[in-house]
Amino acid sequence: MTTKYRSPALAALHESIQGLHDIGLVDTKTMRHFDGSCLMPVENLAPSEIAETRIKAGVSQAVFAHHLNVSVGSVSKWERGEKHPSGPALKLLDLVRRKGLEAIA
Repeated sequence: MTTKYRSPALAALHESIQGLHDIGLVDTKTMRHFDGSCLMPVENLAPSEIAETRIKAGVSQAVFAHHLNVSVGSVSKWERGEKHPSGPALKLLDLVRRKGLEAIA
Protein backbone atom coordinates (compact mmCIF):
# COMPACT_ATOMS: atom_id res chain seq x y z
CA MET A 1 0.00 0.00 0.00
CA THR A 2 1.31 3.45 -0.92
CA THR A 3 1.43 5.97 1.91
CA LYS A 4 0.22 9.46 1.06
CA TYR A 5 2.03 12.43 2.54
CA ARG A 6 1.09 16.09 2.70
CA SER A 7 4.20 17.01 0.67
CA PRO A 8 7.41 15.47 -0.67
CA ALA A 9 9.41 17.24 2.06
CA LEU A 10 7.23 15.70 4.77
CA ALA A 11 7.60 12.30 3.10
CA ALA A 12 11.39 12.56 3.37
CA LEU A 13 11.19 13.78 6.96
CA HIS A 14 8.79 11.01 7.93
CA GLU A 15 11.01 8.37 6.32
CA SER A 16 14.01 9.66 8.28
CA ILE A 17 12.14 9.73 11.58
CA GLN A 18 10.74 6.23 10.87
CA GLY A 19 14.30 4.98 10.42
CA LEU A 20 15.32 6.51 13.75
CA HIS A 21 12.25 4.93 15.36
CA ASP A 22 13.14 1.54 13.88
CA ILE A 23 16.56 1.60 15.55
CA GLY A 24 15.16 2.89 18.85
CA LEU A 25 16.34 6.51 18.80
CA VAL A 26 12.81 7.95 18.54
CA ASP A 27 10.07 6.79 20.90
CA THR A 28 6.61 5.66 19.86
CA LYS A 29 4.90 8.82 21.14
CA THR A 30 7.11 11.00 18.93
CA MET A 31 6.53 8.68 15.96
CA ARG A 32 2.76 8.99 16.40
CA HIS A 33 3.16 12.77 16.41
CA PHE A 34 5.04 12.63 13.11
CA ASP A 35 2.44 10.28 11.65
CA GLY A 36 -0.26 12.81 12.48
CA SER A 37 1.75 15.70 11.12
CA CYS A 38 3.03 14.14 7.90
CA LEU A 39 0.45 11.66 6.68
CA MET A 40 -2.63 12.67 4.71
CA PRO A 41 -5.84 12.37 6.71
CA VAL A 42 -8.60 10.17 5.34
CA GLU A 43 -11.29 12.33 3.77
CA ASN A 44 -14.91 11.92 4.74
CA LEU A 45 -17.15 10.18 2.22
CA ALA A 46 -20.56 11.44 1.16
CA PRO A 47 -23.50 9.04 1.65
CA SER A 48 -23.74 8.58 -2.12
CA GLU A 49 -20.04 7.66 -2.30
CA ILE A 50 -20.52 4.98 0.36
CA ALA A 51 -23.52 3.50 -1.46
CA GLU A 52 -21.67 3.70 -4.78
CA THR A 53 -18.67 1.88 -3.27
CA ARG A 54 -20.89 -0.91 -1.95
CA ILE A 55 -22.82 -1.25 -5.20
CA LYS A 56 -19.60 -1.26 -7.23
CA ALA A 57 -18.38 -4.13 -5.01
CA GLY A 58 -21.62 -5.94 -5.87
CA VAL A 59 -22.60 -6.80 -2.31
CA SER A 60 -25.58 -6.24 -0.04
CA GLN A 61 -25.47 -3.95 2.98
CA ALA A 62 -25.22 -7.05 5.20
CA VAL A 63 -22.18 -8.43 3.38
CA PHE A 64 -20.56 -4.98 3.23
CA ALA A 65 -21.15 -4.52 6.96
CA HIS A 66 -19.61 -7.91 7.67
CA HIS A 67 -16.42 -6.99 5.76
CA LEU A 68 -16.17 -3.66 7.59
CA ASN A 69 -16.99 -5.30 10.96
CA VAL A 70 -19.89 -2.91 11.61
CA SER A 71 -23.63 -3.40 11.92
CA VAL A 72 -25.99 -3.41 8.94
CA GLY A 73 -27.74 -0.48 10.61
CA SER A 74 -24.51 1.53 10.51
CA VAL A 75 -24.07 0.97 6.78
CA SER A 76 -27.71 1.88 6.20
CA LYS A 77 -27.40 5.08 8.24
CA TRP A 78 -24.17 6.04 6.45
CA GLU A 79 -25.82 5.60 3.06
CA ARG A 80 -28.81 7.71 4.15
CA GLY A 81 -26.57 10.40 5.68
CA GLU A 82 -27.94 9.96 9.19
CA LYS A 83 -24.49 9.10 10.57
CA HIS A 84 -20.94 9.39 9.29
CA PRO A 85 -18.24 6.73 9.51
CA SER A 86 -15.09 7.55 11.43
CA GLY A 87 -11.89 5.95 12.62
CA PRO A 88 -11.09 2.46 11.34
CA ALA A 89 -14.41 2.16 9.48
CA LEU A 90 -13.68 5.32 7.49
CA LYS A 91 -10.18 4.08 6.68
CA LEU A 92 -11.55 0.72 5.50
CA LEU A 93 -14.21 2.45 3.39
CA ASP A 94 -11.55 4.60 1.77
CA LEU A 95 -9.43 1.52 1.08
CA VAL A 96 -12.39 -0.33 -0.47
CA ARG A 97 -13.27 2.73 -2.56
CA ARG A 98 -9.72 2.98 -3.93
CA LYS A 99 -8.72 -0.71 -4.20
CA GLY A 100 -11.93 -2.70 -4.18
CA LEU A 101 -13.47 -5.04 -1.62
CA GLU A 102 -10.74 -7.60 -2.31
CA ALA A 103 -8.29 -5.35 -0.46
CA ILE A 104 -9.95 -6.17 2.86
CA ALA A 105 -11.71 -9.46 2.12
